[in-house]
Amino acid sequence: MRSTALTRAQSRQVDRLAMEKLGVSGLVLMENAGRGVADVLRRTGVDGPVVVCCGKGNNAGDGFVIARHLELRGFQPRVLLWADPDELTGDAAANFRILEKTDVPIERFAAAHDPARLAEQLAGAAWIVDALLGTGARGEPRPPLNAVIEQLNAADAPILAVDLPSGLDCDTGKPAAHTIRATVTCAFFAAKSGFFAPGAEAYTGEVRVLDIGVPPKLVDDVLSPFQTDNRQGGTAE
Repeated sequence: MRSTALTRAQSRQVDRLAMEKLGVSGLVLMENAGRGVADVLRRTGVDGPVVVCCGKGNNAGDGFVIARHLELRGFQPRVLLWADPDELTGDAAANFRILEKTDVPIERFAAAHDPARLAEQLAGAAWIVDALLGTGARGEPRPPLNAVIEQLNAADAPILAVDLPSGLDCDTGKPAAHTIRATVTCAFFAAKSGFFAPGAEAYTGEVRVLDIGVPPKLVDDVLSPFQTDNRQGGTAE
């Protein structure tokens, strides 16, 4: 892991500068992120279905890409969606439309928590992917995601968190009452500041920082002149 970490605002700035200064579209960044996570899962020796749990923001868009690339690699993904597809916007909506044209099963929960139906979908899963909430989320996850998070944590399968565990504050590392406890967290282009808070590792698990096409200099420019001296805490991918 690069020995730097970004706040919520800095992460957004990196995304914006990648698009404005480099001309790298959000779709390209999302594609790189999702493909990178799929490759991390592949290297774990996945043996069984991967259940990708999605909300309605860009984190969900990453999840849609992950599922598509897992299918391309011969695995058995299925997507669980806690949103009305009409609520999806931008790059997340674009990737959902692509996913709908594949053979990946999509279970739509909308705004409801159905414990029995969720348990059925989780049965036999080799991995669960947490793509429910992204770096922009603050405070307690709202229903139904609070109950969904608790049920995911109680499942037998390990959890991979996309960018950060849902319910963990990006800046402070303070967990909500309902926060994903991940085995692995795949962070994009840099760790998040909250990962280094005392106790945060109980939620992040092993942190892996993925290259999604953002040059290190761009991250350094965002951090400057406030360079951090955060400890090295994971492995680069």
